[in-house]
Amino acid sequence: MADVRPGTGGSRYVPYEERTGNESVVYFTRDLSPEGLCRIYEKVSGSISGRTGIKLHTGEKNGPNIIPRAWVRELVEKDLPEAAIVETNTFYDGDRYTTEAHRETLKVNGWTFCPVDIMDEDGTVLLPVQGGKWFTEMSCGSHMTSYDSLVVLTHFKGHTMGGFGGSNKNIGIGCADGRIGKKWIHQRGDQQWGIAEEELMERITESTKATIDYFGKNICYINVMRNMSVSCDCEGVDAAPVVTPDTGIIASLDILAADQASVDLIYAMTEKDHHDLVERIETRHGHRQLSYMKEIGMGNDRYILIDLDHEEKRITPGEAVAGVKPFKLIRG
Repeated sequence: MADVRPGTGGSRYVPYEERTGNESVVYFTRDLSPEGLCRIYEKVSGSISGRTGIKLHTGEKNGPNIIPRAWVRELVEKDLPEAAIVETNTFYDGDRYTTEAHRETLKVNGWTFCPVDIMDEDGTVLLPVQGGKWFTEMSCGSHMTSYDSLVVLTHFKGHTMGGFGGSNKNIGIGCADGRIGKKWIHQRGDQQWGIAEEELMERITESTKATIDYFGKNICYINVMRNMSVSCDCEGVDAAPVVTPDTGIIASLDILAADQASVDLIYAMTEKDHHDLVERIETRHGHRQLSYMKEIGMGNDRYILIDLDHEEKRITPGEAVAGVKPFKLIRG
């Protein structure tokens, strides 16, 4: 049943003990390295088959905080040799606004070791949104329907409008095409970028639902909690400085559980360590991403957190954060 108690809006963090419903399995490792990424992917890869896309935020030119290319290259070479990175063009006028500019940016950022499919290069496809209140369908890149499976590989961080950018934002914005879908999410009438707070979170989430319903069981979610600025990677070299500690990698077959566990790990940090990112999430009503995913049946906000670094022991987010250091960190 949806959590509809008063006071659970997008600006309020809901503690674990106040949540109801089933639990999903979430995996966690502190091993921020190519090996750590490959190991945690193997835990959620069972239903990934056929032609596979890797939904990755490839970043604006020279963005400092994106997932390291070497990590993704090792994942592709070891586990997904036939896969393609998938992206769409942007709604804002930047380094990835047109397909031509986007391809140049991909070269600058080093995404040259496997195919990169700009899914809206040849147009759009409409996918149904079941149970939404803003959309009955979402406009996505037309190439999406040529894939059998999707690996959602997300750099978890803050976001200027969304509060935080996890798996939900990666798909909801990142699979919507640059001219139609992203416009539907951000604009009402002539109010460009006029949608904010609760409504924006709901629109992003409904867009995500169109994609995950399309792939069904053939999808998994990985959040890399490293270089977590309050800014999105779409801000490139202008991103705010990183002040939140590197944490680890989260993975699940449940998108809500993956994003909720990532947020819980942030809230389990000390006030000093999480202040800026918590403020960004709450002032943008980012928690509404989580509560709305639950309302429209996209997953569970309760979960079993499995620590891969300690013989797959079940732990709490607080225990995970307390054990973050020392951890293996390889920057790339």
